[in-house]
Amino acid sequence: MFKNTAFITFLVFSSFISAQNTAMTSAESKAFVTKVSSETKEIKTLQSDFTQIKKMDFLDKNIVTQGKMSLKSPNMLSWKYTKPYQYSIVFRDNKIFINDQGKKSSVDAKSKTFEKINKLIVGSSNGQMFSDPEFSVVYLKNATSNIAKFTPKSAQLLKYIKQIELSFPKGQSTVSQVNMTEASGDTTNIVFKNTKINAPIAASEFSL
Repeated sequence: MFKNTAFITFLVFSSFISAQNTAMTSAESKAFVTKVSSETKEIKTLQSDFTQIKKMDFLDKNIVTQGKMSLKSPNMLSWKYTKPYQYSIVFRDNKIFINDQGKKSSVDAKSKTFEKINKLIVGSSNGQMFSDPEFSVVYLKNATSNIAKFTPKSAQLLKYIKQIELSFPKGQSTVSQVNMTEASGDTTNIVFKNTKINAPIAASEFSL
């Protein structure tokens, strides 16, 4: 079950919500969106190591996985899990390619829910996520981060996702953490580190 929904729970890009979070003012949210949208337009490639923690009601222990995320403008995205198992997901050419420890498959993503989710993730690297008509956005802040909280508008997406929160360290325009709550109440947290911007990415990163 976990692997089959991994591309939903990425992505991505995790913000641990605390009582110190407060709403941005209209002026603050406008300045934040303008800054991120402007600066991320220069991003052509992005690579990052990640640690993902998934909490599921029916499991006593959290599921912890590690891997590498690679993104290349305009629409190629790769999630490669390396620990504790080998599992890869690549979004390319309106398709989702999956390699589950040697077992390969593909899904047509065109005009489907997963295309919209992929669009949001790619949008986090170019600022276009803030204008995605599929989501409403609320802007929050705390002592260390600015947070954009996305809530799906359509009943179709709400079947999978309750909300996605992207966390940006103060003064930075790239996502450092993602927190996603699924419709079931399960949560997925992803923390990014060792992020590289506009470094060359081998074509093999987007193939299986």
